[in-house]
Amino acid sequence: MRQEAAPLEPLGHFQDGEHHFVLRVYFEDTDLTGVVYHANYLRYFERARSDMLAAAGVDQRAAFEAGEGAYAIRDARLRYRAPARLGDTLTVVSRLVELRGASVDIHQRVMRSGIIVAEVEIEAVFVAPSGRPRRQPAAWVEAFAPLVWKGD
Repeated sequence: MRQEAAPLEPLGHFQDGEHHFVLRVYFEDTDLTGVVYHANYLRYFERARSDMLAAAGVDQRAAFEAGEGAYAIRDARLRYRAPARLGDTLTVVSRLVELRGASVDIHQRVMRSGIIVAEVEIEAVFVAPSGRPRRQPAAWVEAFAPLVWKGD
């Protein structure tokens, strides 16, 4: 008999309207020179976004399994600014920038000791199981509304 997996507790936390997700750079994250391989930043951003959603009370898996849909990345603009290396402790800082009926814009940056290592502008669109955009669940919009960045 298959047991249901319990939802994971978020690892990150909200601070001043932004979500902070801490991670460490492991050997598997790096290239031959010990620098984080460029594609791994997308993994870091994804982990942080998933954790941010969970911390906001969004259960992505339940929505998908209920046939409501899931997020798909429509656009990602990624900029690399400084290298991260084996053993570094990094913080992915995420903020909701804009909330629309079927999509959300999220700005994320990887920080090391106050230095921006990489940053990305993401547009995530909620799509039905058919793959067509649809309105985000009302409970999600309600959870996100107070988190939309009002700072600079």
